[in-house]
Amino acid sequence: MVVAEDEAIIRLDLVETLREQGFDVVADTGRGDEAVELVEEHRPDVAILDIKMPGLDGIEAARQIAPKRGTAVVVLTAFSQRELVEQAREAGAMTYLVKPYRREALVPAVELALARYREMEALEGQIGDLEGRLEVRKIVDRAKGKLIDDHAMSEQDAYAFIQSTAMSQRRTMRDVAGDLLEGRLTP
Repeated sequence: MVVAEDEAIIRLDLVETLREQGFDVVADTGRGDEAVELVEEHRPDVAILDIKMPGLDGIEAARQIAPKRGTAVVVLTAFSQRELVEQAREAGAMTYLVKPYRREALVPAVELALARYREMEALEGQIGDLEGRLEVRKIVDRAKGKLIDDHAMSEQDAYAFIQSTAMSQRRTMRDVAGDLLEGRLTP
């Protein structure tokens, strides 16, 4: 975990509380630009960022950290203004804490950020998997169409040819379909 808070006393209290609760705080800083560098260097699961910091504010730091993946962002602010909360969310923050924070609220906020982040990563993985499947299906359908047009096969026979060729050659249906489309394979 990386903690970025410009007020040294609050930062030390955060670090101490997190460590007492079993979290591994790998670095802390009072500057937003240094927080971005520390996250890049250490790749922590969580970065806690104060909104108002020198060098780079917490929202801009979150904008730079969140797209790189791997680190959930918790924003810490003395301001509970709706506009700042919305900006933090748009910047990639998973949750936020209002200062002065309560020690008993810190761990649930960190755990919530981690849980949300992991859910988001899982959904993105599922989307990537579905996109890959859709792409394979499109290629296989185009190859089936070519077999139907060029070799007067039925749709069922075209599919069976692609499937059996893939199985007998220990290749993917996508690769077999690609070879059919490129003219490297014919029935």
